[in-house]
Amino acid sequence: MFSARFLVKMAANNAVLNRLEQKGAEADQVIEYLKQQVALLKEKAILQASLREEKKLRVENAKLKKEIEGLKQELIQAEIRNGGDKKEKKQQPAAGSSDAKPVDVSRLDLRVGCIINAKKHPDADTLYVEEVDVGEASPRTVVSGLVKHVSLDQMQNRMAILLCNLKPAKMRGVVSQAMVMCASSPEKVEILAPPPGAVPGDRITFDGFPGDPEKELNPKKKIWEQIQPDLHTNDQCVATYKGVPFEVKGKGVCRAETMANSGIK
Repeated sequence: MFSARFLVKMAANNAVLNRLEQKGAEADQVIEYLKQQVALLKEKAILQASLREEKKLRVENAKLKKEIEGLKQELIQAEIRNGGDKKEKKQQPAAGSSDAKPVDVSRLDLRVGCIINAKKHPDADTLYVEEVDVGEASPRTVVSGLVKHVSLDQMQNRMAILLCNLKPAKMRGVVSQAMVMCASSPEKVEILAPPPGAVPGDRITFDGFPGDPEKELNPKKKIWEQIQPDLHTNDQCVATYKGVPFEVKGKGVCRAETMANSGIK
């Protein structure tokens, strides 16, 4: 028969084993919990990395979109200056004596015009199509890339300055017969305004630069491209060529509404 001391010892050993088993089970639970936490932390890290990558891609996409819009605007201006959609190439008439004329602002046919009405271009989100009175028997059709800068309401029945002797250019299927002159920066564009009292057809002149404008600027000679860099508004928002104001004789000077020291195109 087992002695009482042996039984007590056996009971004590069983109690120790039970505690060890309980501790082992608790340890297993802790290990499982830690595994779950590690898995959650991994998922969270992956998610945060994905969000950072997505944010980075959004920023890069926005930058790329802005660059594309800038290139589209440059393309539109190039089409206006150089003849737009050129399906046929026609020989220009001989320039004759005009080759001897200096390349300055006197070659530009700048006139006061009134935008009678404007509408969105049917095939281009950034373009307006305007009917403009420049003092001729019938209005000219003009296509302008101003949708992002001037509201449609502000385009209606307003006075402007028009460059009228660029070669007509087809802009997304619509022939543009002039260009609205604007103070321009990468962030902002404002249509130049003639002086009070000016009427459609009034010529814009420049003291010290006499002479009659070309009937039509020859795109191959890049006359507009040579003159344009010298067109700016001054610190009083007055439109100038080499510092000489755009002027309607007897009526005053042309200016931008708020844009000082800006380029003009």
